[in-house]
Amino acid sequence: MEKILETLDLHIKKLRPDFYSHLKAPLAEKDIQRLEKQYGIRIPEDLRALYRWKNGQASDCYDSFVNNSMLIPLEEALDIAQEMTSMIGTDFEIENWWNENWLPIFHNGGGDYISYDLKGIFTGNKGQILEFWNRENDRNVIADNLGDFLNQLNQYYEDHSGEFDEFFTVENGKGFPKRFMVG
Repeated sequence: MEKILETLDLHIKKLRPDFYSHLKAPLAEKDIQRLEKQYGIRIPEDLRALYRWKNGQASDCYDSFVNNSMLIPLEEALDIAQEMTSMIGTDFEIENWWNENWLPIFHNGGGDYISYDLKGIFTGNKGQILEFWNRENDRNVIADNLGDFLNQLNQYYEDHSGEFDEFFTVENGKGFPKRFMVG
């Protein structure tokens, strides 16, 4: 994961220097441990590595990190997950409309998230990356894991090094997205 993040760091610095300046400072391991204790959760190692690289992007930066979505700071992601989980059984009556095992790591500002799946809902693959659409019932798995997802982003930067467009989507043609419907 460290190598993937080093490569990503170089790509963003080179291709998007203004955006790079809006990425927040890394979290120290002690800060991650404090948040784990506060929220009663264990952050997986690959997700820890992401937040030890950069802790999201500045709240006044609306540029897309990936797939028209912004990188959420860890504490905010845990707050969102806690709030969404509290709505299960009341606001969210459909099974897996939201799941308590999902951690949103990217958002589009409209209530939609790209989430890290701690348990592997739908596939059994812990650590998979899936999309949550607040008004749609599809819950597509878009990558087997965070490393693969960030590798897709690195590949996008390599393929589009001179022609970057901030409204971009990274896709993996190897059987993704895996489509799941709820309700």
